[in-house]
Amino acid sequence: MTEDTPQVYLITPRRIALQDFPDTLARLMDEVEIAAVRLALDLDNEDDVARAADAVRPICHGRDVALVIEDHFRLVKRLGLDGVHVSGIQKLRDIRKDLGPDPIVGSYCGASRHDGLTAGEIGATYVSFGPLATSTLGTEDPAPADLFQWWSDVVEVPVVAEGGLTPEICAGLRDHVDFIALGTELWSADTDPLSKLKSFVAAF
Repeated sequence: MTEDTPQVYLITPRRIALQDFPDTLARLMDEVEIAAVRLALDLDNEDDVARAADAVRPICHGRDVALVIEDHFRLVKRLGLDGVHVSGIQKLRDIRKDLGPDPIVGSYCGASRHDGLTAGEIGATYVSFGPLATSTLGTEDPAPADLFQWWSDVVEVPVVAEGGLTPEICAGLRDHVDFIALGTELWSADTDPLSKLKSFVAAF
């Protein structure tokens, strides 16, 4: 990829099969340049989260890929992760204070320019906007494409596009985002995730 090409940010499925997913993740990373992975699990049991992190962490760190966890910021240090991705800005200041200045702290801000600016002022490593179309992220209105253009023109904090993405949408965003976050777009049961990922990368 060129310096100006958005980087790929992978979001794991909400449930992963530990006997299969690490191999799938390694295959993706060996074929496509990945910048970061988000462990985004629907798990309430801390031990289950730890097992998943233990399975994924060596795959990522062995390839110099950052691994962050969604929301569970208190597990970052315990599990040897690189940071956290937070849904919203309500606890962002306390999370940054708790983790210190070095770990990644990303903030999902929907389509709110105000929340994005606030997150940047608090110390977010990156700001994420989305969805770009109807997605499983929620019922909020899609983030308009001109939000990303405005952000890239006036704000230095890296910006991520996520949710409801298609290769065509990604092609239109390539000059205005730092990262393209792909999750549910890759994990449908009837699609090879590597082929799907390559189709996105080819678009931008």
